[in-house]
Amino acid sequence: MSAPAALQRRRDYAGPALFSYGFRPFFLAAGLWSAFGILLWLPQYFGLMTLPTAFGPLDWHIHEMLYGYVAAAIAGFLLTAIPNWTGRLPVSGWPLAALAMLWLAGRVAILCSSEIGGIAAAAIDVSFLVTLAAVAAREIVAGKNWRNLRVLLVLGVLAAGNVVFHAEVLVRGSADYGIRIAIGAAILLISLVGGRIVPSFTNNWLTRNNPGRLPVPFARYDMATMGVSALALVLWIAAPAHAATGGVLLAAGILQSVRLARWAGDRTFADRLVLVLHVGYAFVPLGFLLIGLSAFTAAVPPSAGIHAWTAGAVGLMTLAVMTRATLGHTGQALHAGPATQAIYACVLVGALLRVCAAVHGSLPLIEAGGTLWIAGFAGYVVVYGPLLVRRKPAWTQARC
Repeated sequence: MSAPAALQRRRDYAGPALFSYGFRPFFLAAGLWSAFGILLWLPQYFGLMTLPTAFGPLDWHIHEMLYGYVAAAIAGFLLTAIPNWTGRLPVSGWPLAALAMLWLAGRVAILCSSEIGGIAAAAIDVSFLVTLAAVAAREIVAGKNWRNLRVLLVLGVLAAGNVVFHAEVLVRGSADYGIRIAIGAAILLISLVGGRIVPSFTNNWLTRNNPGRLPVPFARYDMATMGVSALALVLWIAAPAHAATGGVLLAAGILQSVRLARWAGDRTFADRLVLVLHVGYAFVPLGFLLIGLSAFTAAVPPSAGIHAWTAGAVGLMTLAVMTRATLGHTGQALHAGPATQAIYACVLVGALLRVCAAVHGSLPLIEAGGTLWIAGFAGYVVVYGPLLVRRKPAWTQARC
């Protein structure tokens, strides 16, 4: 299809704005489920509520954050980025609505899995990531955008981890490897995508507003860092407590710290939309360092590093991308106003409290961290939800 014909088809779209582009339903779903999932988790944790799920409370919480919330955020990102990568039309209308409903069916199936059975729930839940991978692969291959096939490899690992998670719950009653596979895939994806967008957005803003030192372009150092990080994650998935794993994790944490420093984030304090990307990415090396240390000392529990990765890196990076992409693709100014900055602050402080709670075993810190997380993502829904649902599709080039 020619470019003018494709553009005309975009302009001719007359369906609901919510299903005009992938970021709209999936970022809204991610924000809603992230807040609602923790709202359900806190009373479970304190023994005040039980859910009709075949999963244990902790497994349900972990699964729904990793394979529910994170999966929705990844879907929104990929379905929005792939048209930019390939020049093809975005998935929209009924196909996009069907994909969103499949994600929702997975959440309901897991929530009610004690009623419908674990195998049926697993089949429904797993089908979303498999279908998303198939759709993304079709678009990337059709667009001959071979360099981004590596993103599909990470998505494939996440889908495989979901299968492992369900198999472990069905056979053993609790998950283990499936948890670490999902976390490892998410951190590797953040390292891969973050290594592209963080220095790029930083470079663009500094060039316009603060000339001087710029981010160091992608080089062999970044390739080495990615390689060591991938090795560390594989070792952590296979043997998380082994001393050799701890050593490689520490090495990856140091390399990732230097990588982040090379991106000139210290020069971006005037633009919170750029700064939050650096702050969110900082939890990647922090997680490597904390989990690496946990292999050598009991003073640092592995859960501290895990929450640095999940609540910190995953939570803040996905929120940063969701807010920026929503603004850019709905024709808004790329500016973080007071409400957006408050949203960032809630999730950032909540993540720090959750890391501290893991070290000190403090129940009040867990409750406070969870409450701030709910406030941050509920705030995203309140502030950005109207843009996702009501505004007309922005078919012009997104400024993200």
